[in-house]
Amino acid sequence: MELYDLTIIQAHQGLIKKDFSALDLCNAFLDRIEKSNKNIFAFLQLSKNLAISQAKLVDGLISKGEKISFLAGIPLAVKDNILVENLKCTAGSKILANYIAPYDATVIKKLKDQKAVILGKTNLDEFAMGSSTEYSAFGPTKNPHDLTRVPGGSSGGSVAATAANMCCYALGSDTCGSIRQPASFCGVVGLKPTYGAVSRYGLIAMASSFDQIGPIAKTVKDTKIVLEAIKGRDPLDSTSVNTEQFNNASAKSIKDLVIGLPKEYFAKGIDPRVEKVVKSAIKQYEAIGADIEEINLPHSTDHALATYYIIMPSEVSANLARYDGIKYGYSVTNSKDLFDVYSTTRAEGLGEEVKRRIMLGTFTLSAGYYDAYYLRAQKIRTLIKKDFEKVFKKVDVIMTPVSPTIAFKIGEKTRDPLSMYLSDIYMAAVNLVGLPAISIPVGKVENLPVGLQIIGKAFQEEEILKVADFLKSYDI
Repeated sequence: MELYDLTIIQAHQGLIKKDFSALDLCNAFLDRIEKSNKNIFAFLQLSKNLAISQAKLVDGLISKGEKISFLAGIPLAVKDNILVENLKCTAGSKILANYIAPYDATVIKKLKDQKAVILGKTNLDEFAMGSSTEYSAFGPTKNPHDLTRVPGGSSGGSVAATAANMCCYALGSDTCGSIRQPASFCGVVGLKPTYGAVSRYGLIAMASSFDQIGPIAKTVKDTKIVLEAIKGRDPLDSTSVNTEQFNNASAKSIKDLVIGLPKEYFAKGIDPRVEKVVKSAIKQYEAIGADIEEINLPHSTDHALATYYIIMPSEVSANLARYDGIKYGYSVTNSKDLFDVYSTTRAEGLGEEVKRRIMLGTFTLSAGYYDAYYLRAQKIRTLIKKDFEKVFKKVDVIMTPVSPTIAFKIGEKTRDPLSMYLSDIYMAAVNLVGLPAISIPVGKVENLPVGLQIIGKAFQEEEILKVADFLKSYDI
């Protein structure tokens, strides 16, 4: 086994046994990136000097006989909308192409405290707006399993890097499946924590009531280790929560679980081969005694995607107003007047999908349309939340497909934005109500991975991680 094949737990054990050094581990991944990134394009930039210095620091601690954390010396990749001090943070956009982060995001500070090794920043759909990582201003990322296909998005770079063994684990952000969908497409584990479980301070905002940072790893156990390191209350993020009071797995064994299957998620539109793989995985729970119950989430399936694509662009319109060529980022020269600075900077600096969502959001917030669209969507959001509250009174977890299809071809959906949006259909409701959900690999179709989504009650990440870890059929 090569060093870059190791999981977090295996790498940690190798470090403390002194089978190899943290610098050896770091160099193995840097070499792997140099060989693989030109084909996959998962990384936008490497932080080679930072990574080597962090690895040497850990080697010094080990040589002194000091105890190290699970993540000490373990190389990771960071989605390029999460700030790492003194590194570029582009959010996949021309308008921030030369922006240098002046401080660390809270999650990065926590990982640096753990002595983690940061390899670099990964590609994403511009400002995290997309489901394929084709909307990056710097070029698309490719699926390591098939270079003609997308890795999913918007955290496609982080997921592809993990699946291709260019990092041991990665950080992504999930606004509408942006961790879970690429994890399913690339055959790794991706966790979207409960809204508020992980600080968003230092995450470039897309839609503030949806965005959530989460871990991407090779196994469920590795995912849990990363979550433990980054979760918790942060005074710099007023929406963050002290999760210690909630985050406990139930005493129930797997065979005593009640698993809910929303009948609307296994309806017309799903690839029957994907459905077969997902149901086969669920049968493993049923085989040891878990109770499988068909449930209804009527507002979730009928209205969640439409609701999301009204509220999200509204928040995008407000959050991206700051990119105007005045304070920071790209700015045009030779402009005629102030309005010309604004309009030309945004026209040249922002991509088509970002402009589309800004215009849609501005429209839904405008006088005469606010009540008809935005306010009504917020009311539907409340009904979707009530659907889940009702269901969780009788089931422990909910299981669904992550995506109705396997990874699609590069270029297949970029000409039809609506078909791209529909790929989020099984994930939008989770972000609307802020629940935790995980994608785990459970099989393949046409040699491409298929993921199972496990949704839990708010702040019950421990529970869904326990349930997910029952299936040990990782095939990365």
